[in-house]
Amino acid sequence: MKTQKYSVNQHLIETILSWVKSDEIAIPEIQRPFVWDATKVRDLMDSLYQGYPIGYLIAWRNPNVKLRDGTTAEGKKILIDGQQRVTAFTAAILGDYVINKDYKRVKIKIAFNPLKEKFEVLNTAIERDGTWLPDISKIISGDVDVFNLVETYRSKNENIDRKFIFDKIESLRKITQKQLGLIELDSDLDIEAVTEIFIRINSKGVGLSQADFVMSKIAANESYGGSTLRKFIDYFCHLAVAPEFYSHITEVDKEFTTTDYFQKISWLRNEKEDLYDPDYNDLLRVSFTSEFNRGKLADLVSLLSGRNFETRTYEEEIVKESFATLEKGILNFINETNFKRFLMIIKSAGFISPKLIRSQNALNFAYILYLKLKSQNYNPAEIETYVRKWFVLSILTGRYSGSPESMFDFDIKNISSKDFKEYLKSVENADLSDAFWDAALVQNLTTSVSSSPNFNVYLAAQVKSNDKGFLSKDITVKDLISHRGDIHHVFPRDYLKKNSLKKGQYNQIGNYVYMQSEINVQIDNKAPNIYFSELKDQCNGAGLKYGGIDSFQSLEDNLMMNCIPNTIVSMDIDNYDEFLTLRRGLIAKKIRDYYYSL
Repeated sequence: MKTQKYSVNQHLIETILSWVKSDEIAIPEIQRPFVWDATKVRDLMDSLYQGYPIGYLIAWRNPNVKLRDGTTAEGKKILIDGQQRVTAFTAAILGDYVINKDYKRVKIKIAFNPLKEKFEVLNTAIERDGTWLPDISKIISGDVDVFNLVETYRSKNENIDRKFIFDKIESLRKITQKQLGLIELDSDLDIEAVTEIFIRINSKGVGLSQADFVMSKIAANESYGGSTLRKFIDYFCHLAVAPEFYSHITEVDKEFTTTDYFQKISWLRNEKEDLYDPDYNDLLRVSFTSEFNRGKLADLVSLLSGRNFETRTYEEEIVKESFATLEKGILNFINETNFKRFLMIIKSAGFISPKLIRSQNALNFAYILYLKLKSQNYNPAEIETYVRKWFVLSILTGRYSGSPESMFDFDIKNISSKDFKEYLKSVENADLSDAFWDAALVQNLTTSVSSSPNFNVYLAAQVKSNDKGFLSKDITVKDLISHRGDIHHVFPRDYLKKNSLKKGQYNQIGNYVYMQSEINVQIDNKAPNIYFSELKDQCNGAGLKYGGIDSFQSLEDNLMMNCIPNTIVSMDIDNYDEFLTLRRGLIAKKIRDYYYSL
C-alpha cells in the first residue's frame, strides 16, 4: 500500500494570512501580476461572508536543507495554486497594495453595506453614500473602534437599530474566522507527481508547466535575490514583445530601475524585432540547458531546492551554486550582443519572418547551441555555419517535436563532450541520408498545409538565394514575405475547382508559390498552358501582361528558381498530378542544395 504524499487540512483565513505575513508561505508571482479585476475580489468577499466554499489552496513544501554549520533550515510552503485568491485576501482584508495588469501598484478597496449585506468595489458614488462602509480592511483589521463606527453609521442613517448594525459589522469581522482548505504536498514528491495531483484536484483541468515550478522556486528564495531575478525574467519577456513597457517599469518600479538587471535589459526599449519573442519557459530552458548541460527542467527545480543527486539529500551550498549558475545562463541569454548575433545567424539562413518559424523548440535549441559553442571558443564563422545547419536539420527532421526535453538532454550531453563537427556529421549520416532527401522529404511535401515546416524551409532557401517571386522580374520572395505578400496557386484554384477537385487536392504545397497579387489577378482561372502561351507572346514583344518578364531566358530562370518544371508551359488539368510529383522532387532537391550550402 502506497503512503499518502500530501495532507489536507482546514485552516482559518487569519492563519493563512499570518503565514503570508511571516513568509512561512511564499506566493510566487509565476511571471504575472495580480490578474483578477476588482469585482472578483468583491465576489470572493461575498462568498466568504455568506459561508460559501471557495475551493482549496495547494502548497508544495520546500525540502529542509542542510546548512554549512550542520544545522537544518525548515522549508517554506510554496503556493502553487490559489495565488490570486490569497492576493485578493491581502488586498481586501489586510489593505495591502497589489501589482495590477498594467504593473502599477494599486489598492483595491471593498465597501460593505450592512443594511443590504452587500459588497461592492469602492467608487465615488459609494463613498458619498452613508449606507456604505467604504473600506472593510480597516474594520476587519481592528483599526477602527466598532462602537464608534456603529454610532457614526447611525448618525448618517436615522432610525437604524444599534444592535442590528453591530451584529452585521461583527459578522463582517468574522470573515477571517472562516475556513479554507489547504492541500500540502510533501517535499519529496517529484514534479511529475505534483503536476498529476494538481491536474486532478484543479476543477479546470489546467496543468502547471515545469517552468512554472522553476519560477515558483526562484520567486520564493529571498536568500539569493529570487524575487528580483524572477522579476528580471518577467520584464525581459514582456519587453521583448512590447518595448513600450519600458516606460511602465521606470514609472512603477523605481526600486528595480536601480539594479544592474534593469540596465542589462534596457536595450530592449528600442527593439522592434519579433523573430524570437521568448516567454519565460523559453528563457529558462535555454539558460538552464546551456549552463547546466541538462535538458530536463525538473532537474533545475531539484537543484534550486538543493538536491544532491548522489546522496539524495538537500544542501544549501547546492542551492547557492544553482542560483549563481542559472543567473549566469540568464545573463548570457539576455545579453544584447548574444541575442542580436543569434538572430542575425537565423536570418542569414533565410528565416526573416516569425511566420517561417513554427518550431519554438528548434529555435530554442539553436540558441543553446550558439551559447554553448561560443563558451567553448569555437571560431565565429564555424558557429554561424553550425547553428544554421542544426536549426534547419532540426526543423526538417522534427527533432524536437516529439519528446523535446529528452532530445535536449541527449544533444546537450553529446555537444558538451564531443567535437561538434564530428557530432553534426554523425547526426547527418543518421537522419539526412539519400533516402531522406529522395523519398521521405518528398513524401513530407505531400500536404496542403502552407505552414508546413518543410515548405517554410523551402521558402527560407528562396530568401537566401534571393529568388524572384513567381513570374516576377524584380520583386523577390523576400520582398513578398516581408511585405505580407500572398501565397497563390500555379494551377489556379478556381480552375481546379471547376474541374471537380476537392480542397485537399488543389491546396497542395506542390501547387503553392509566392506571387504578386496583380499577376495572380491577370492569370485568373486560366489553365497553365493558356497563360504560358500568352507569356510566350509577351517574351516575343507582344506587350506586358503578366509581370515584367520579357525574355525567354528570364522566364526559364524564373521557373527554375521557383522549382517549376519547364513542361508547365503545355500542362492542363490532365497533367496536374504529374506536375505535383515533378515539383515536389524539385523542391526537395532545392532544400538539399540549400542545406549543404549553409
